[in-house]
Amino acid sequence: MQGMTLFLILIVPTIILGIYAQHKVSSTYNKWVKMPSRGRITGREAADAVMRKAGVTGIEITETGGHLTDHYDPIRKRLVLSSENYRGTSLAALGVAAHEAGHAIQHKVGYKALKLRMALIPVTNIASQMLPFVLIGGFVFGMLGLIQLGVLVYLVLTIFQLVTLPVEFDASRRAKQELLAIGIIDRDEMVGVSKTLNAAALTYVAAFVASLANLAYLFLLSRR
Repeated sequence: MQGMTLFLILIVPTIILGIYAQHKVSSTYNKWVKMPSRGRITGREAADAVMRKAGVTGIEITETGGHLTDHYDPIRKRLVLSSENYRGTSLAALGVAAHEAGHAIQHKVGYKALKLRMALIPVTNIASQMLPFVLIGGFVFGMLGLIQLGVLVYLVLTIFQLVTLPVEFDASRRAKQELLAIGIIDRDEMVGVSKTLNAAALTYVAAFVASLANLAYLFLLSRR
């Protein structure tokens, strides 16, 4: 099978899926960030309440700039929320903030998938740094050795993306469960939270599919 045919079959569909996933999360977030929660509690307050209920202490909640730059840093024990979610009272803001708090809960209880993901971060960072050189050398100059190295690089990245899926899905499950249990949102408000988190989850699925497709593509090229 020719390289171009492989590219069209394996890579192009994942590019389309990635574009769709980014559009989906952006449009969904933009819709529900305009819908304020009845309780008018901020994202920061929601994250703090979710963690306190789970007995999570010692986590700094900080504000950062950018759009959807929210994340939990298990190394520094820091929960970082973008300004619109840190200060916002929308259903989208509460969903994202509680999701990040879900990661903090995973860290406290020793969630195995999160521990594995953390263990993979150093080797994944190395693989990510090698990727541009592998792709340029392998694709542009046709160096077989670099294509084979690319297979190993994408194997690492694919494993990392695979492990990321249960981590993200579980954090969203915890977020929705705790927001209702604490009474931060009413049950009929859950639709906004769920749709926001489900759209975000699609981006992780797309990333895994793209990594897997690139792995298959390079592997088949290396076998030619």
